[in-house]
Amino acid sequence: MSCKINNCPNLISGPRYKYCDFHRPSIKLCIEPDCKASARGKTDKCKRHGGGARCVEPDCKASTAGKTDKCKRHGGGARCVEPDCKASSQGKTDKCKRHGGGERCVEPNCKTSAQGKTDKCIAHGGGARCVEPNCKTSAQGKTDKCIAHGGGARCVEPDCKASAAGKTDKCVAHGGGARCVEPDCKASARSKSDKCVAHGGGERCVEPNCKTSAQGKTDKCKRHGGGARCVEPNCKTSAQGKTDKCVAHGGGSRCVEPNCKASAAGKTDKCVAHGGGARCVETGCVTSAQGKTDKCKRHGGGARCPNCIEWIDSRSGSTKYDGYCATCFKRLFPGDIRSTIIYSHTKEILVRNIINKHFNNFIHDRPLYTGGCDCTHRRRVDHRKLIGNTILAVETDEFSHRGYDMTDEEIRYDDLYMIHSGKWIFIRFNPDTNRSKIDIEDKLDKLIETMENCIERIKGGENIDPVEIIKLFY
Repeated sequence: MSCKINNCPNLISGPRYKYCDFHRPSIKLCIEPDCKASARGKTDKCKRHGGGARCVEPDCKASTAGKTDKCKRHGGGARCVEPDCKASSQGKTDKCKRHGGGERCVEPNCKTSAQGKTDKCIAHGGGARCVEPNCKTSAQGKTDKCIAHGGGARCVEPDCKASAAGKTDKCVAHGGGARCVEPDCKASARSKSDKCVAHGGGERCVEPNCKTSAQGKTDKCKRHGGGARCVEPNCKTSAQGKTDKCVAHGGGSRCVEPNCKASAAGKTDKCVAHGGGARCVETGCVTSAQGKTDKCKRHGGGARCPNCIEWIDSRSGSTKYDGYCATCFKRLFPGDIRSTIIYSHTKEILVRNIINKHFNNFIHDRPLYTGGCDCTHRRRVDHRKLIGNTILAVETDEFSHRGYDMTDEEIRYDDLYMIHSGKWIFIRFNPDTNRSKIDIEDKLDKLIETMENCIERIKGGENIDPVEIIKLFY
């Protein structure tokens, strides 16, 4: 290499020198021991050791850039020419690293910026590497270690050993790094976006119509196979937390209760059975809240079936049935192979659908509970609605329940009356043809007519007896 003095044809003596032997004595070198860099300006030190003009910003000790009075960080030196970009241009180019300025990685088809004095990017081994044995990760900042081994700036919170995020002095958990721009959201912004994962930030799963966040360094969400997987043979489930196994094989945090091997729920240290995880917000309910909701399944929490979500007795959806409840899935997709193995009371569902078509607010196949009562009765009614102080109950009695014990039927009536001591009207509807040859459509028309008549009688106060039983097609 030639001497850096203008028009000097002499060569330098070695890679550490900038000038030839003739000109070196006239160059003022840095006075720091073993430093062969030239002193800057009227000082006796090089830039690295504090020589030359310093940035005028308060408490900034960095060297000024170019002919400006500030360092690059504070706006000194040449800036990137890209519109609205305030970053510093790199090297002899007129753009910042992000816009293609500076030296680029020499690996084929790689457009990333080369790191430090190397000719490669971090991904291809450029820049300083971590000094820990067998670690090939890039060293962070002015340290000689990677983040995992303690390199780079650390969080300033007491007893926190995590890495500081971005240009802040705290880790993500303590509020460091860029935050989500959504109102009232304090979560960390992901990747190069300005939003958190919940609000759509970061990389998304590449599967069609999937809006879930991609996991780790993969391009898919956990459900579609992204992220670390369980190391157990033939297990394709996602590994949990910082472990290498799924929940079923012991991965993730475990419940702290003695002799309990269940997984800890959410951000708590206990499993659901021992009170961990979010609880239902309904007064007096200690059941676990479902999914991202604040209620249990009984009170409407968890993912609901999109087909019956507006019904008063909507059911939980299942991933097994593409988000639908088993009942709705079987009705909507009868040709699906999964529908052939769903056991269901087909005739009861037929009655349920016709009732929902003609009436509002009927509750289907749900147990009756008594508020504030410690009784053990949890009797179910196929279809019911409270009108005033009367419950209109429709029972779908397949084959007239001819195999049922009449004593048990009487006990059931007594139990239901104990739960609701108002009036009852039971319509016992037989949908089968064992006693009549009437078509099911005609039977359903008769059922609707009978229900309408009962509702008018209830509203008019014409039902006097505490319990009425109307049998149709017995």
